[in-house]
Amino acid sequence: MEEPKREKPYQKPTGERRGLVLVYTGEGKGKTTAALGLVLRAVGRGYRARILQFMKHEGAAFGEHRALAQLGVEIEGLGDGFSWKSKDLARSAALAYAGWQKARALILSGEYFLVVLDEISYPLRYGWVPLEEVLRTLRERPKGVHVVLTGRGMPEEILELADTVSEVRKVKHAFDAGVPAQRGIEH
Repeated sequence: MEEPKREKPYQKPTGERRGLVLVYTGEGKGKTTAALGLVLRAVGRGYRARILQFMKHEGAAFGEHRALAQLGVEIEGLGDGFSWKSKDLARSAALAYAGWQKARALILSGEYFLVVLDEISYPLRYGWVPLEEVLRTLRERPKGVHVVLTGRGMPEEILELADTVSEVRKVKHAFDAGVPAQRGIEH
């Protein structure tokens, strides 16, 4: 048993409030789910949020798409699925880069409090989206814009630039025991 803390375990920060770069990476399940939680917090406070999914296809209608549409949050698939499902990797690369151009414009516009770049680690690792362009955009974004990047194997340069990095570690996963993905839990 552990005794509850009776004293505040930290001192109140005195730095300025500014837009943050947050990263959710790692082999475990929950990276996108964590990013969506931040979207809910932002929207619940009246801020605008936008989600761009680099591996989901245009017109995707997963559970998060349906729920966010009800909240008035734009979520957009920019890709054509995971690489092992692609029939044309050159097309996949072109979609990823076009998606990045859209993401870059949204971030730099300052119109959104929070922009989520879901599963951007894959096109970064595959060389479909230039890492230097992403780093430059993150550095040049307007002061109040928060950006979340998700995906496995996030490049080290992104981790170094980020204000907050959380690694989701897989301890156990039902899929490894032969349980298929289930609607409403994961897809």
